[in-house]
Amino acid sequence: MHLEEGTVPAEYAKYIQAKVFLLLLGLALLLVLVVFSISLGSVRYDPLDVLKTLFMTHVSRQLDVVVFNIRLPQVVAAVIAGAGLSVAGVVMQSVLGNPLGSPFTLGISQAAAFGAAFSVMVLGSGFMQSSASDAITVVRPGMTTVSAFAAAMIATGVVVMIARIRRGSPEVMILAGVAIGSLCTAATMFLQYFADDVQLAAMVFWTFGDLSRAGWREIRIISTVTILCVVFFAGNSWNYNAIDAGDETASSLGVNVRMVRFLGMSLASLVTAVIISFVGVIGFIGLVCPHMVRRLTGDDNRFLIPGSCIMGSILLLGADTAARVILAPNVLPVAILTSFVGAPMFLYLLVRGYRR
Repeated sequence: MHLEEGTVPAEYAKYIQAKVFLLLLGLALLLVLVVFSISLGSVRYDPLDVLKTLFMTHVSRQLDVVVFNIRLPQVVAAVIAGAGLSVAGVVMQSVLGNPLGSPFTLGISQAAAFGAAFSVMVLGSGFMQSSASDAITVVRPGMTTVSAFAAAMIATGVVVMIARIRRGSPEVMILAGVAIGSLCTAATMFLQYFADDVQLAAMVFWTFGDLSRAGWREIRIISTVTILCVVFFAGNSWNYNAIDAGDETASSLGVNVRMVRFLGMSLASLVTAVIISFVGVIGFIGLVCPHMVRRLTGDDNRFLIPGSCIMGSILLLGADTAARVILAPNVLPVAILTSFVGAPMFLYLLVRGYRR
């Protein structure tokens, strides 16, 4: 069958426009959710007043304080953390060729939890305080953050080193990550067994993902690392598409598969470690969001990577907003909601996938 000249380019342009439209639609939904998230809480404000405040129009001193000092940092942290965890899951699933690849299933989150527990138990950062207005907080969060980050990166280094010894096999990376995660979980339980009441409470509290821990200083660090890594991932989207077609196909197209795989894993782990070390363990975002976006945009990483960033931000921000509203004035840890929502959603996607 002979195709008329210009038919294929026109269809391709239509295909591109449809994907771009979906991304813009998701971005618009995220912006709307940002405004409503800031307006909702134990004290609710008119979304129009929130918009005026965000655009530097003075409405009231109380609203200025609530927006810029309390709710906006938490919302920005949710947007950045959701995007970072989701894009890390996309890259891990692509370079490993495994739909279960994510920061949680590869042991990075468990390693960070062990690092926090080690800091509380051994380094003495487990002192806690509370007041009538604030939830219980760890008095020395900096030490706990550094320890969690270091443990996550050490676990990543071990996984990458083992994979390098075995010539970059994705199966070896996955199995090594599972083993490291199991080992870190056992080590955390060992520390918890010998901890006193205060130390145990501090360990458990840290594992509850809490976006309110991140202030503007922490947000700047998370944002810098996440944005730089997302730009790198987007620039390598063609390489990830080639790897998705198979290592041999990618190599025939001139892709250095081993280097792309190691760099992708290392930077995805770096993003995850930075986010988790500041806000705690947040599960299922990096696992579920990529699969949700694939149903809308397909497997093309040129659209899957930005789409997953947007979807991750929407999902985490939505969960955080719900956590603040459901039992107001009490606030649930956001990790509880992401797990409650993420697990059934992943099972649904799994069942729908097998039906196709």
